[in-house]
Amino acid sequence: MNNEAAELFFALLALLCVAASVGVIVLRIVARTSAPAREVLDALTPLALPVPALVTTVSMLGSLYFSNVVGYRPCVLCWYQRIAMYPLALMLIIATVRRDRGVRRYALPIAAIGAAISLYHWLLERWPTLDTGSCSADAPCSVPYFENFGFVTLAFMALAAFVTTLVFLTLPSRGGRDSLSTTARKDPS
Repeated sequence: MNNEAAELFFALLALLCVAASVGVIVLRIVARTSAPAREVLDALTPLALPVPALVTTVSMLGSLYFSNVVGYRPCVLCWYQRIAMYPLALMLIIATVRRDRGVRRYALPIAAIGAAISLYHWLLERWPTLDTGSCSADAPCSVPYFENFGFVTLAFMALAAFVTTLVFLTLPSRGGRDSLSTTARKDPS
């Protein structure tokens, strides 16, 4: 796969994440007054862990591809985003295997911090004057390596992944109960 194809592939995945997140948010709003929307939302509940696990894992692998295969040098803000994304991927894979929705207590704050850093990074790419001194001359935060569709950069891709993680992890459990609280009583391990 050539570099441009990989950039386009990951850009399309980021847009898919944005579309899925917007769809779930709209469903959550409509589900307050619509029984069919509630049913669709309930049908999505089993995806509350697998989708974030998949999204964060693909994001981690994508960042490793772009830095280690393509040779893009991560900037300071990219490193901070990685500090949030890589443990999330591992935590969410384990939580998915164990069906442990209690991971939300730990994953949501990390995803929120990652999203805030990604948003700042993406805005910094648009308006370099927003720099607060975090950029270095040899790996500037304000200069994207590539841009697809006029706005999709590596920072935007990370933002899309963090937002998707937040949206899916906050899906309500069936019946409004957290599955961890019911399984924790049955399984002390």
